[in-house]
Amino acid sequence: MPVAADGRERSGAPDLPRDQLPPGPLSASLEQNRQVLARALGFQESFDVVFKDLEIERRRALLVGLDGFLKDDVLLRVAQFLVREGPDLGLTSTVERLEGAGAVYVETATARTFAEVLEAVLAGQAALLVDGLDRAVVIDQRTYPARGPDEPSLERVVRGPRDGFTETLVYNTALIRRRMRDPNLRFELLQVGKRSRTDVVLAYVRDIADPDLLRRIRSYIKAIDVDGLPMAEKSLEEFLVPEKRWWNPFPTVRYSERPDVVAAHLHEGHVAVLVDTSPSVMLLPATFFHHMQHAQEFHDEPITGAAVRWLRLAGFLAAWFLPPLWLALALTPEVLPPALEFIGPREPAVVPLGLQFILSELAANLVWIALVHTPEALATSLGLVGALLLGQQAVEVGLFSVEALFYTAVAFIGTFATPSVELGNAVRFMRVLLLVTTAVGGLAGFAVGAALTLWLMASTRSFGTPYLYPLWPFRGRELLNVLFRRPAPSRHFRPSFTHPIDPDVRRGPSRR
Repeated sequence: MPVAADGRERSGAPDLPRDQLPPGPLSASLEQNRQVLARALGFQESFDVVFKDLEIERRRALLVGLDGFLKDDVLLRVAQFLVREGPDLGLTSTVERLEGAGAVYVETATARTFAEVLEAVLAGQAALLVDGLDRAVVIDQRTYPARGPDEPSLERVVRGPRDGFTETLVYNTALIRRRMRDPNLRFELLQVGKRSRTDVVLAYVRDIADPDLLRRIRSYIKAIDVDGLPMAEKSLEEFLVPEKRWWNPFPTVRYSERPDVVAAHLHEGHVAVLVDTSPSVMLLPATFFHHMQHAQEFHDEPITGAAVRWLRLAGFLAAWFLPPLWLALALTPEVLPPALEFIGPREPAVVPLGLQFILSELAANLVWIALVHTPEALATSLGLVGALLLGQQAVEVGLFSVEALFYTAVAFIGTFATPSVELGNAVRFMRVLLLVTTAVGGLAGFAVGAALTLWLMASTRSFGTPYLYPLWPFRGRELLNVLFRRPAPSRHFRPSFTHPIDPDVRRGPSRR
């Protein structure tokens, strides 16, 4: 028999057509099971498929697994159990003890069909088959290559927890469990993809989350008919929001890589969607104001947290409207009052003013894209070169005015002050469109463009929730909770738009 590099024997299998794969139960013949599984898993075609021949009570046995997932110490404990218990218990009793977790610290299950065995093996588990038995023992000994739960680079805080989600699903659920020791917390496992069989988890608190929202999300996930989810959470998001138009850039789900942020949203009645191989967790539903919140605000004093929230909102508005508004006023100086006569370029440039803003915006975005894809060791040099070319040199040769570059830079700073990467990308896109309408139509073009973009924002919904809620439709009490970071003792109710079963956050004797 061929022998792999790790010393495990590999046996061959006839090249049978894939459409002859029996969908039924396992056979009592080990050789028949070997042939079927070898053909289905591509044995001898894929180097990481392992078939290890064993012997249990003078009967041939076969251990099937994938080399990257096999954990040697667990398999060693299983082998020791078989050697120790087999002579005393006999074959059937030994397997039954193993199926019943008789091997210490080993999680086992029983598979009776080829489909169950294949699904377990492809998920990283090992399957033990014995000649004469029409079932397999599935041994959960898998281990995934994983990095540590480091602090997310996009959601850093000055004070607060430093852990973050990883690409391993079970680690992520454990990080949430650590913060929510609630017996009503549920992690509902689903699978998506006919080929990838990607694990997707719905996380929610059973006595808080809206059952209608859960049914809707669950039905969307179960209705997905696709080979796989190569882009993990983003591919899944596009299936979960079918009502959203492809040309609408505003994000209708919020992503977070922080366990504390996800736990806080679950307490409010949101539903979290976790996808295996992704550290980003989707939070549903999500309004515009959710994308403007940051974990640091809740680790500051309430007054300073509210001030930072207002400053961030001002930066967002400046990133969206400041360059187009300045351009509109500069193109129509006759409407300026005396107090605003400073608006406009001090020195004329070769390029028309409207085109200056559009070109500087595109050039700044090009530098940003280049920095994202540049190795860290070269990123600083590229940033300096880009700043020199777009700044000093562009002004000295007379291509751009100082004002155009200044307001473009202010807008970019405001964009990066937005906590949500997705919302920042939407703002950049809408700002370019608004600059185009302003350059073409002046002040009237700005008014029309701003009205259309605001209408698009107001008409957007996230799982039935208006995107600008509670500003539109107006809900005064909840708007105050959004604009001001209230102290924890004064927060009595969960947001109404999540339709929580239990709207009151207070418990026990403290309730008044």
